[in-house]
Amino acid sequence: MIARWLRRTRTNRVQLTSPLAAVPTPPSAGVLSCRVLDPVNEPVRYAEFAVTDTMGRPVVSGGTDPYGSFVTTVPAGEYRLAVQAEGYTPYRVTTQVTENTLASLGDVTLQLARPAELPGPGDWEMEPAHSSIGFTARHIGMARIHGQFKSFAGVVRLADPVERSAMHVVIDAASIDTNMRMRDDHLRSADFLDVERFPTIEFYSDRFVHKGGNRWAVTGALSLHGVTRTVTLDTEYLGLGNGMEGEVRAACRATTELHRDDFTVSWQTMLARGIAVVGPSINVELDVQVVRRG
Repeated sequence: MIARWLRRTRTNRVQLTSPLAAVPTPPSAGVLSCRVLDPVNEPVRYAEFAVTDTMGRPVVSGGTDPYGSFVTTVPAGEYRLAVQAEGYTPYRVTTQVTENTLASLGDVTLQLARPAELPGPGDWEMEPAHSSIGFTARHIGMARIHGQFKSFAGVVRLADPVERSAMHVVIDAASIDTNMRMRDDHLRSADFLDVERFPTIEFYSDRFVHKGGNRWAVTGALSLHGVTRTVTLDTEYLGLGNGMEGEVRAACRATTELHRDDFTVSWQTMLARGIAVVGPSINVELDVQVVRRG
């Protein structure tokens, strides 16, 4: 009797402490896991992972937890795992997952990536032909409106170090384009941008903060609709390249979120009737290439 109780207790303890005990595993499935570390064995929080099959088709993706770990259930088979995080070289491995088994890759160590070469000091001009300033907004709480400003100009005065750089961008407010003429005319009117009174949208920054790897925060003053607010662009530097004529150019992507009420851009007539024609926040996306001036 005592021996039977000891065997049952030992079995229960194994079931409770096994990693599979905490993960529901359907028939013909297994569990894939690993912990992502940096070169000094600290967890890489929120690293991105992607699992694909042998044909390259996506199976599951997501991010690691605050301890650098992830656990996922997949059908038994062979898989390719890719792990990446800002500032690190991507890690790739192929592994086999069998039924009702934990396929643990253990600790995966990411190596620091070599930062992309920065452009040299001097004045660099935005090239409109290879740049875009776009935005996305909600329309009456449902579909998304995608638009862009077709006419703009900008200069980045790069310093050494880059943290002392400055930039100035001027956008023609009347160049807004959402691919619908009636809507664009309304957005240009006094109900929204009021381009007759405020013909330009301007951004000036002299604060470049390196966030690690190729990530930068560019903070400055955005003047829109007669109101100026502090805005930060979450910026990813993409590196240097050569144009068709051999000229050196640099590229980056940047995003930010604006709130209409911060700039008093609202359509009061419709809001009074309880209809929010455009959502309260606008997501702005910039793809920029710059070439050295002169």
